[in-house]
Amino acid sequence: MSPWRQCEPVPNATEPGAVGQRGSGMGRAAEGCGTVSVAIPLTMMITGMVGNALAMLLVSRSYRAKGSRRKRSFLLCIGSLALTDMLGQLLTSPIVISVYLANRTWEAVDPSGHLCVFFGFSMTVFGLCPLLIASAMAVERVLAIRAPHWYASHMNPRLTKGGLLAIWAAVVAFALLPVAGLGQYTLQWPGTWCFISTGDGRPGGSTVFAATFAVLGLLSLVVTVACNLATIEALVSRCRTKATEAHSSKQWGRITMETLIQLLGIMCVLSACWSPLLITMLKMIWGHTFEHCKGVPREAPGSELHQECNFFLTAVRLASLNQILDPWVYLLLRKILLQKFCQAASAVSKCSNTECKERSITLSEEIRRTTA
Repeated sequence: MSPWRQCEPVPNATEPGAVGQRGSGMGRAAEGCGTVSVAIPLTMMITGMVGNALAMLLVSRSYRAKGSRRKRSFLLCIGSLALTDMLGQLLTSPIVISVYLANRTWEAVDPSGHLCVFFGFSMTVFGLCPLLIASAMAVERVLAIRAPHWYASHMNPRLTKGGLLAIWAAVVAFALLPVAGLGQYTLQWPGTWCFISTGDGRPGGSTVFAATFAVLGLLSLVVTVACNLATIEALVSRCRTKATEAHSSKQWGRITMETLIQLLGIMCVLSACWSPLLITMLKMIWGHTFEHCKGVPREAPGSELHQECNFFLTAVRLASLNQILDPWVYLLLRKILLQKFCQAASAVSKCSNTECKERSITLSEEIRRTTA
């Protein structure tokens, strides 16, 4: 998801209509954008690809390592999330950058509208898949903690692979609905990217499809937050029950603290990146705001409607940051950030700095070892 090219639409922009039948107003919105730097989308694409590539490399090495059987389901989810995010960047960012560098209108680059459909399809697939995979990871974690015996006897890599394939297949099928006539992918304000139409002025197709996307996204966020909170509650409860044993108390105290920090970080990143877009989509659907965005003139940049339309564009950009932040939040920065936090917290908790620095085992491995 990379709609990072922003310019103001020209006056008296006409309605774009469905893909392949767009008016020229939004198409002209990209004119005069050549002076805007391409550094932002290019930097984001490179940063995201590097982070996700590193995550997949680390996951691959850990997956093949001896003694990793108990954490393979978790590693499969992490690797799938990184692969999904990277594919999303590879399929959308080059299109944005190419149109950007060509300094041409979208209509001139894509007169048939097929590229717009592909762009909207990619935005839908690689926007919804990470949310659902994050939910699957949250469910996996809560099962490993709250039902360790069931998890050990039932959860295996084959089941995990089947679940991930089912997520991808379901999302791809959902994203193809506009091709079958249910919903639309249209050129979005200010005429430089394509996404799900939030309404065409008629009840039915487009509104239902857009609302379904937003509701599925919000439900994924709710499931992720609920499961993460349940995981934290279970770890805190278990930590208290082991308070009588000095070694177990210290061990579970570290596990609980690190899990709390990481899961809170995951919830904050997901909520901050996705909530604005999903809530704004629902608001625009019920208020038909997008219909008015089509004709917003550039002469009134301070108007309330202009600000609302621009906020939608900003919300999509914020959601695209999730593809970059995912590998760092889930894997790459975890050890560094948690170690620094533990060192800072040692002054309050009077824990040993040496113990904090020696904490290098991954969260999933230690939890499974303890709960086995």
